[in-house]
Amino acid sequence: MSIIHKTTMSPTKLELLTPWLPQQPWYAAARRPPELSRVGGFRLDDPEGEVGIEFMVVRDDAGDQPAWYHVPMTYRAAPLDGAERALIGTTEHGVLGQRWIYDGPYDPVLVTQLIALLQGRAEPQAQSESHTPDPSVTAEVTGSGFDVPAGAAGAPAVANGPDGTRLLLGDGGPALQVTRVLRPESGTESTGARGHVSAGWRLPEGGEARGRYVVLYDGDTAS
Repeated sequence: MSIIHKTTMSPTKLELLTPWLPQQPWYAAARRPPELSRVGGFRLDDPEGEVGIEFMVVRDDAGDQPAWYHVPMTYRAAPLDGAERALIGTTEHGVLGQRWIYDGPYDPVLVTQLIALLQGRAEPQAQSESHTPDPSVTAEVTGSGFDVPAGAAGAPAVANGPDGTRLLLGDGGPALQVTRVLRPESGTESTGARGHVSAGWRLPEGGEARGRYVVLYDGDTAS
């Protein structure tokens, strides 16, 4: 299970995200640089124990109203081949040494474990506690499950746009829509959705909101 080291990172994750977020097509422009705080998320385990996988929620107070961004990230001990465009930055971890931090939808380890979560083969882990499952994170799929073409999780087609990040899992396979700007669930279903991963995040006044971090679509509704 996930091991969380109580140590330092230099620069911190939030320091790396501050210049990176405004470069993304789904970021809501503000009059000043992002003012970020971590307000939620969860982790998944890499079965090989090599790659850290975190689904982080940050609040940005730079605009007229707070905005909540969902940033899946992976942490690696060496660069990921062919993923230069997805590199958020590098940091020095107090226990593990230098780490390369990537935008998670471009990392095949994260995609594979996200599929496993939706298929009931992976268990969400607490964001800040070692060896602690997080039952507040829910993964739901309607029907009898879904299939992913062989090898598709290792090389998804990634489309990053103003509405979030879409992962196409093979020719005719399902798609995962990674929500980037989080909003509380309204109780209405996403049109054509087969499933979703939902979790919470903290609000400024001390309450909690829930929303869909990821939505699953069938291949025939993925376009």
